[in-house]
Amino acid sequence: MTLRVSYGPWGETLEELVQAGRDAEEAGAEVLWVPEMHRSATVTAAALAAGTSTAAVGTAISLAFTRSPMVTALEALDIDELSDGRFILGLGTGVRRLNEDWHNAQWGRPVPHLRETVECIRTFWQGCTSGAPLAVEGEFEHLRIRGYQRPFPVRRPQIPIYLGAVGPLMTRLAAEVGDGWISHELCSPAWLRERVEPEFAAGLARGGRERRDLDVVVSAACSVDPDPAVARRRNAGLVGFYATVRTYSEFFEFHDAAAEQAQVIEAFRSGRSADDLASEVPDRAVQALTLAGDRDEVAGRIAAYDGLADTIKLTPPTHGLPADQTRAAQKEIIALIAELTGASR
Repeated sequence: MTLRVSYGPWGETLEELVQAGRDAEEAGAEVLWVPEMHRSATVTAAALAAGTSTAAVGTAISLAFTRSPMVTALEALDIDELSDGRFILGLGTGVRRLNEDWHNAQWGRPVPHLRETVECIRTFWQGCTSGAPLAVEGEFEHLRIRGYQRPFPVRRPQIPIYLGAVGPLMTRLAAEVGDGWISHELCSPAWLRERVEPEFAAGLARGGRERRDLDVVVSAACSVDPDPAVARRRNAGLVGFYATVRTYSEFFEFHDAAAEQAQVIEAFRSGRSADDLASEVPDRAVQALTLAGDRDEVAGRIAAYDGLADTIKLTPPTHGLPADQTRAAQKEIIALIAELTGASR
């Protein structure tokens, strides 16, 4: 298998999360990814960078519009220094309500806004130690910096930037300007092959690039247990959570799960919490949309991405679960990573 294996460690505390990262690193995970929702992605990435030694550390994703491009650029430089050049800056837009209502952030048209954000960050990295003026003029983001010179050395003037994308336009942008693309947590091999790959081709052509210039990272909600039924039920909450979002209706329809999504939405409208919908998701939908089963079964499902993606990002189930179940699932995933990479031999 040529697929690189990476992992998104979980912990009730930062200490536990970093330990899980060390365990996954020892098991052979090549990248450790951290999200941004209940923790700051950059702070968590810094903790992992300090607590590990060989695996790359990436944000998957850091919200692009809730920090200024300069702050994002500075945080990335600092984490890259802390990790001795192991950092990957994964950026995503989030949705309008999250940006405007939760973060009081500007929301431009997402694709051009993110394009300008990436340009500002890269411009800053390239010139921040020179003392020369830095200028980027955009519709949504700009840099107009004079009289500034970073007095500290820069570990790398161009840190890899990966873009999280679901829709076709954002996926094309990732292929055009990104060093990598990060999928949604629900992304089957069939969806990747039939709906996503054509957008890669369009974006790469626009950027004058080759497929080898883009690291395709498929995110996979993963639940491993000696009892496959237990594994599937752990992942059901995540499927239920995303089924409440009508934006994903095309994805559910593609997998013949429109009826299951409608059932979840009805339960959600009746007052059920988005984290309490596992009972509305049948095993068939869990099996179609996530990686769930014993180690052999999940290993076989992972192999189906080989040749389509370059890297797989495994993450443990959390939605609607007590911590002990997530912890048990995480232990099994890390053991599976060791088997896949040969570290357990």
